[in-house]
Amino acid sequence: MKILVCLSNVPDTTSKINFTDGDTKFDTNGVQFVINPNDEFGLTRAMWFKEKQGATVHVATVGEASTEPTIRKALAIGADEAIRVNAIPTDGYFVAEQLAEIVKNGEYDLVIAGRESIDYNGGMVPGILASLSGMNFVNTCISLEIEGNNATAVREIDGGKEKISTTMPLVIGGQKGLVAESDLRIPNMRGIMMARQKKLNVVEPISASKATDDVKFEKPAPKGQVKLVDADNIDELINLLHNEAKVI
Repeated sequence: MKILVCLSNVPDTTSKINFTDGDTKFDTNGVQFVINPNDEFGLTRAMWFKEKQGATVHVATVGEASTEPTIRKALAIGADEAIRVNAIPTDGYFVAEQLAEIVKNGEYDLVIAGRESIDYNGGMVPGILASLSGMNFVNTCISLEIEGNNATAVREIDGGKEKISTTMPLVIGGQKGLVAESDLRIPNMRGIMMARQKKLNVVEPISASKATDDVKFEKPAPKGQVKLVDADNIDELINLLHNEAKVI
């Protein structure tokens, strides 16, 4: 089985976010980037298939040279080979088209992507990629088992879960639950050293459409001050909820 794990290079959730050029561009100064958490769950599941079923695992991302530390981390965790499309990921459709070209050339049986990245939260890439590649698709996937050419997946739906049987080739949009958080891996020194010897192929982007443009970014409004009310002062609490918070 040949697996491709799609990776997004996203800001660490502890980073302070700012914008430049009239709030039209993300300011990367001082920001630490990591593997998108939804992608990391998928990578860990791919490593399980490698160790238990002898799968070959490749990872791919669309990004400039600054994304390579993220890819190297995936190689250190255990991926066999990496591919970087040398382009700025301008929007979800553009990224999906680049990844679809990799899928076509690599003849992958299983493509694992995160259901969304935590920076733009677009949630577009896995579904578009599956459509462009003519592959079956399961989104919000929290469990995946493969036996031969058959796959059994569980996905989250409103109010519950859905179990699905499908066949390869397959694209999934994975998320938390695909593996336990305790199973997520930190590269050890041996893995880091071995990653330096593994292939990191840089390919130029294909001519592709850009379907959307970012017009402006805006931070959430800062939270107001908190007012504490004594537990026995019910009248004051009701007054604040009615006249200030205006929720009753």
